[in-house]
Amino acid sequence: MLGIQKLEEAPATPLHPLSPMGEACSRMDLTAIHQILVMTHYRDDEGTNEMRDILDARKRGDFAFRDKDFKTAIECYSQVPLCHLMCDQPDAALRDAMQAQCVYPDWPTAFYMQAAALAKLDMQSDAADMLHEATMLEEKRQKGGKGP
Repeated sequence: MLGIQKLEEAPATPLHPLSPMGEACSRMDLTAIHQILVMTHYRDDEGTNEMRDILDARKRGDFAFRDKDFKTAIECYSQVPLCHLMCDQPDAALRDAMQAQCVYPDWPTAFYMQAAALAKLDMQSDAADMLHEATMLEEKRQKGGKGP
C-alpha cells in the first residue's frame, strides 16, 4: 500500500533447544531429515505388526530415494512426505503429514514434516508453530510419554 513494502517477519526463535530432527527441519535440510528418519524410526516401527507392510514399503522407497528415483520412492512410501518435499510438492507433503498426525497425534515426526512443508509453502509462522509442537511432543516422549 502506498509504495511501502511489508517486511517478511523472521520465524520466531524456539524457546526450547531443537533436536537434530528439529534443526534439520528448520534448515530445510531434506537429506539430513531422511538420514534421521532412516536411523531412528526403523527400530521404532519394527515391533508392531501393523507397521511391517509400511516398513517394507519404506525400505523399498529408501533404496529408490538413495538412487534419486523419486517417482518410485513416492509410489513406495507416499505416506512419508519427505519424498514429496524432495520433488518440490509441498502441498502433497503437507497433506501426508497431516494424515500421519491424524493416525498418530503424538508422533513428533508428523509435526516436523508439517513444519518443513509449511516452510516450503512460505508459511513461516505456521511452520514455526509446528516446529514448536514437534519439539514439545519430542520432549514429552523422551520423558516417558508414548508415541509410534
